[in-house]
Amino acid sequence: MRHSLLVTLGLTAALGLSACDKMRGGNQVDRAMSAVNAIEDNNLSDIMLTVADADEAVNYFKRASAESPDKLELKRGLAKSLVRAGRATEAVPVWRTVVKAPEATNDDRVDLADALIRTGKWDEADETLDTIPPTFETFKRYRLEAMVADSNKEWKKSDSFYEIAVGLTTRPASVLNNWGYSKLTRGDYAEAERLFSDAIRNDPKLFTAKNNIVLARGAQRNYTLPVIPMDQTERAQLLHTLGLSAVKQGDVETGKNLLREAISTHPQHFEAAVRSLRALET
Repeated sequence: MRHSLLVTLGLTAALGLSACDKMRGGNQVDRAMSAVNAIEDNNLSDIMLTVADADEAVNYFKRASAESPDKLELKRGLAKSLVRAGRATEAVPVWRTVVKAPEATNDDRVDLADALIRTGKWDEADETLDTIPPTFETFKRYRLEAMVADSNKEWKKSDSFYEIAVGLTTRPASVLNNWGYSKLTRGDYAEAERLFSDAIRNDPKLFTAKNNIVLARGAQRNYTLPVIPMDQTERAQLLHTLGLSAVKQGDVETGKNLLREAISTHPQHFEAAVRSLRALET
């Protein structure tokens, strides 16, 4: 009888241990699957924010954030993808939601300021940047600070912020171009030309800086093209810009000659230059 009871108890214990093992194993599998899913979600989010089509990314993050409204990272992804898709107006309210969350970061506040600037809300962008402690030093933060200072015509602050931003990035071409344009609008043409030249040296393909350096030279009545990398089409476009600058300075005949050179230089029909020249000759 005692032997029968011991066998029964042994079987019960074995079954109980087996059930525990299965439960423990099931929990481990669930945790492992959750970890794998989280990694896959993060990888997919990274892909959507970098190489995926911008509108496709917007649709993905809209759907994902609707399915998981508590995941702040998905809202961030939606806001970033909206900005990337050129839909900053839609991104602003999403960023406002993000920065209100307890786990919001200073990077989120910088991104909100960026979206506000893109929609022309300069005062609100300024207020947003003021909420970020000065110890938070990033390239993007200081680039935006410089742009806001420019909009307020606070030139000393602008120059200081641009200088800091340049020192915080290994690819300063765009910020050097912005700084140069700031100098151009102030009438400091020689300094603007220097900054545009620095921008081109850092990124020889940055056509905006090439066009701007021509504007700076034209404003000084220097109607020769700078020695910078350019293909034949770019050369024609820069000659066109220089010709219009000459006309603006009152040097109409010089402007006409530059426009004629632009037309003959362009490898195809250069309609914009042709129209400009016809208008002057008429």
